[in-house]
Amino acid sequence: MTTTISRSDRGLSRGLLLLMSVATGLAVAGNYFAQPLLDLIGREMGIGPSSAALLVTAAQGGYALGLILLVPLGDLLERRRLAVSLYAVTAVFLLVSATASNGTVLLVSTALTALTSVGAQVVVPFAATLADPAERGRVVGTVMTGLMLGLLLARTASGALSELGGWRTVYWVAAALMALMAVLLRTYLPRLGGDGGGGGRSYLGLLRSTVAMFRYEPLLRWRAGIAALSLASFSVLWTALTLLLVGSPYGWSESAIGLFGLVGAVGALTAMVAGRLADRGYVQVVTGAGTVLLVASWAAIAAGASTLIWLLVGVIVLDLAHQAVLNSSQNVLYALRPEARNRINSAFMTCLFVGGAVGSALAAVVWVYGGWTGVCVLGATLSAGTVVLWVLERITVGRTAGKPAKTSDATPATSAN
Repeated sequence: MTTTISRSDRGLSRGLLLLMSVATGLAVAGNYFAQPLLDLIGREMGIGPSSAALLVTAAQGGYALGLILLVPLGDLLERRRLAVSLYAVTAVFLLVSATASNGTVLLVSTALTALTSVGAQVVVPFAATLADPAERGRVVGTVMTGLMLGLLLARTASGALSELGGWRTVYWVAAALMALMAVLLRTYLPRLGGDGGGGGRSYLGLLRSTVAMFRYEPLLRWRAGIAALSLASFSVLWTALTLLLVGSPYGWSESAIGLFGLVGAVGALTAMVAGRLADRGYVQVVTGAGTVLLVASWAAIAAGASTLIWLLVGVIVLDLAHQAVLNSSQNVLYALRPEARNRINSAFMTCLFVGGAVGSALAAVVWVYGGWTGVCVLGATLSAGTVVLWVLERITVGRTAGKPAKTSDATPATSAN
């Protein structure tokens, strides 16, 4: 099916929205499958724990490069073709991982899989473009719910599949599903005509334009900072949580810890609620409430050091708050400049995942020296930073409202309140 639609005819059926949500979640999940399998992989490949842990680093690094180098192409190339190509190539790299004969091959294929799995970040702005402006928040929230569910449930699914048929089974199944997604996206995604977002730029010019977005879009700077701190706080929790649960007083098994991702999934499902509130004009309220809840969640998480119910409450509230901050920020940014959504998304998501990587690294260090108390102080501090940045954004935007915006021939500035 090859469909070209005009701006006035754009819309999303429930079926297509569900497909795009599942597609984003599956693509992102591939970067987290290895985390609970490091011991199994290390023993079969004959590599030590530190070498096996490089698979996680390779996935993070590959995804970051993909955000920078590939996502902006959505403003230069036809987006359906780009998305389908990335999903198909990701399936091939997952097959390489499934058949890897040594650690080096697996490491390289993991990095390449992560690089092309940013097809998910082509699908998200694709959905925002197809959505009616009055429903953009709900649509983005729904697609991002799929993405976050993929991130949170990947470990659970990976552990279950590995018990059934070994760690390679995880990659065989993932490759088959990604190939199926490529076919379904090719069949049902429409071709978007009339955007011209690339503006005739070369690839290098497109990358320069992506970086220039930070200069000409103040809201991008503020929202990227808020989201980066939010994901850093989120990553602090999920990095240190395993360390807490394996020790006293919990003493949980690895499979039980994997099921804890189901708890986080409850919070992820609230993204659609945040999106609907944004559509009704409460986008700033959603962001402000989300930042405050981020801070509050760490009080419950701290009490969860010895009490499971408080830990559960804290995890759910933190995930809910992070989703509110992320979804409302995307709603603000996607309204800035429709023809540059992929470049804006590239810049925003790069900052977001850098924040997540920094949060994970800080959590590992703080755990050694400060234990769970230190981790909670770190998470609360990062969360408090989101409140500060949001307040500063509101003050700054209020002062600059009504002033002429600076422009550039390459990247004209716009502003959104």
